[in-house]
Amino acid sequence: MPRKRPGPTTKGNGKPAGLHATAVRHWIATAPGTYIWLTVLFVTTVVLHRMSPAFEEEFLRDRSTNLHELSQNPLRVLITSALWIDGGRWLPYAVLFTVFHATAEHWLGTLRWLAVATAAHIVATLVSEGVLAWAIRQDHAPQSAANTLDVGVSYALAGVIAVLTYRVPRPWPYVYVFAVLVFYGIPLVADGRTFTDVGHFTAVLTGLACYPLTRTRRKTQKTKHPAAQ
Repeated sequence: MPRKRPGPTTKGNGKPAGLHATAVRHWIATAPGTYIWLTVLFVTTVVLHRMSPAFEEEFLRDRSTNLHELSQNPLRVLITSALWIDGGRWLPYAVLFTVFHATAEHWLGTLRWLAVATAAHIVATLVSEGVLAWAIRQDHAPQSAANTLDVGVSYALAGVIAVLTYRVPRPWPYVYVFAVLVFYGIPLVADGRTFTDVGHFTAVLTGLACYPLTRTRRKTQKTKHPAAQ
């Protein structure tokens, strides 16, 4: 008698196990910008772990969006600062990128998602460093702060988290945006606030200001109709 071909492996819920792997692959493949960026961050994090602490600090400072580097090589440091993670913890960013960046990229498309992330990164950097420059001139911060270490992807992440307000179904956008504003606003009014707190809140406002980039996408979704049966 002919042998029966084995069927797909199933889990407790009765769904083929392969469907879960397929869903994961599809999620990653349809958010290429998010996962290319995340891969670059993984590589650069591995590189940092192979450096001595003293060399790592000097290496990152050269790629930092501090006042000194912005005055010398603004375009270079605005790009390179977004390719490194200060602190060397990649896994939390993998989770955050998957939850927020990938969701935004699926919704807006790669170009619009990248526009939001880039705008938040650049505007927040310039505003926060401008505040720091003012603080130095007013003797509220030391001159050495012009060479402070400032790398990372948190400004872009904050902007993307904010723009997702327009993705949340009603009436929950009001709850969502309130939570985002509170989360990023509390450090701004607390004692010990820093210029990066200003940067994060600026990034949130920038993300909210990117509403025009979401309008066409929202109209497209509303005009979709189910195919005739």
